[in-house]
Amino acid sequence: MATAKKKTTAKKAPAKKAAPAKKAAAKKAPAKKAAARTPNAAFMKAMQPSAELAAVVGNKPLPRTEITKKLWAYIKKNNLQDAKERRNINADDNLRPIFGGKKQVSMFDMTKMVNKHLKDA
Repeated sequence: MATAKKKTTAKKAPAKKAAPAKKAAAKKAPAKKAAARTPNAAFMKAMQPSAELAAVVGNKPLPRTEITKKLWAYIKKNNLQDAKERRNINADDNLRPIFGGKKQVSMFDMTKMVNKHLKDA
């Protein structure tokens, strides 16, 4: 009897499926725009400068923010910011009474000293 040769059929690897298409990232709702920042009412309250401070910023009642702006404008106009240590302000004859008689004050201390020269309008 003749032996029948078995035919070996090579099994083919199953065909790989294509990767599923990636879903488009869900669009997030646009972030809420920050509402226009409202300034603190305490900063916007008009304050009356003392006579010493009025020599620099004027005699009208102004909010603290405007007083600070005018003070910095005066400092820059008269070149009173220290050349080496830019955080320090050199006092001239108008600023010395505001700075408590000191020749030089840091810009951080300046705010405290200016507040002493403001009163409610």
